[in-house]
Amino acid sequence: MLRHLFTLIWNRKRANLLLISEIFFSFVVLFGVGTVLITAARNYLAPRGFEPTQVWRLLVRAGQGQKMPRAELDDVLRQVKALPGVQTVALTSNNLPFTFNTNNSDFIYKDRKSPFANTYDADDHYAEALRLRLREGRWFAPADDGTHHRPVVISQDLRDILFGDEPALGKIFTYNIPGKATKPEDEFQVVGVVDNVRMTTDFDEAIPSVWKRLIPYDTTHWETAAVLVRVAPDQGGVLQEKIARTVAGVTRQWSTEVRVMEDDRLHRRLYTLVPVVGLCIMGLFLIINVALGLFGVLWYNISQRRAEIGLRRAMGATGAGIGWQFLGEMMVVTTFGVILGSLLAAQFPLLNAFDLPAQPYLLAIGAAAGAVYLITALCAWQPSRLAASIQPAVALREE
Repeated sequence: MLRHLFTLIWNRKRANLLLISEIFFSFVVLFGVGTVLITAARNYLAPRGFEPTQVWRLLVRAGQGQKMPRAELDDVLRQVKALPGVQTVALTSNNLPFTFNTNNSDFIYKDRKSPFANTYDADDHYAEALRLRLREGRWFAPADDGTHHRPVVISQDLRDILFGDEPALGKIFTYNIPGKATKPEDEFQVVGVVDNVRMTTDFDEAIPSVWKRLIPYDTTHWETAAVLVRVAPDQGGVLQEKIARTVAGVTRQWSTEVRVMEDDRLHRRLYTLVPVVGLCIMGLFLIINVALGLFGVLWYNISQRRAEIGLRRAMGATGAGIGWQFLGEMMVVTTFGVILGSLLAAQFPLLNAFDLPAQPYLLAIGAAAGAVYLITALCAWQPSRLAASIQPAVALREE
């Protein structure tokens, strides 16, 4: 039976070549959309590595042309921490989670180089504010005051890249600056390792990260200070107003912006979803057009082969047999298109395209193949029923 189907397909190779081309491009589109959706879903379901709920971010700015002394800033943070409903206050850098600010660098340990990693400044209360999960060592503590090398905490993925199976705690790594001598301020000592974190959007993968300790009570003057505040459940606008008044009470020349981190997360989610939804709509529109084309071509093929169908029915073929024959022809033609599309799609995991693991690509190939077969079967079902209902006497009389 299969050999007979191949013979029929070969006899109509020009028409079937067009169908194979349509199926091939449909597969490629579905593979691309599937890869994006599977990767986004895979990242969304992965652990975030921290808890953004009940966390607010403050952006404290000095007056125009002025700076905030660190001692005065620390006094403000202590007063904010004393407010009822505030659990933890942490000073950090401006590249806060779910914002568009980024700060990244690459590092080196012996001959091992890291990709660009997100770098954050963090004080001793940062891990408590975001509830980072320690895997090794500890977070920053007063015991780190006066250390020769700047203490850092790194994420697990960066630990695996730089140190592999070696112990990481106590090791010293540096910025990757080829051709320049290493300065003491460019050397970092690992005191802890935390879980991988996803601080950009819900749909991005974890990025290697480094947290550098902010030395308390230093003499730095700040123009802008980013602060994380973990609050008790069910806190709202009243506490936000108290925080703003507390900051203004120190000096009326400072301004304060209070944002809820959960709102930032939802904003970044929407910002990420818009192009993905647009891509899905374009892919759906293309697939609908391809499906309509397949349906029309199959309908036309049946009208052109009425004499063949009538002859087969006159020789004893059943209506169901005729219907399965046309459906089988389309499945064979679809297989050719899927094979060609799979050969193209297989190059992506083989070449490690876009630095993605092989799993999303393989899942997308399987999903695209299944969707193409389903679309083809649905398009071929009604024309096959039409072929099965043709009576031999009517078909032969028309000829």
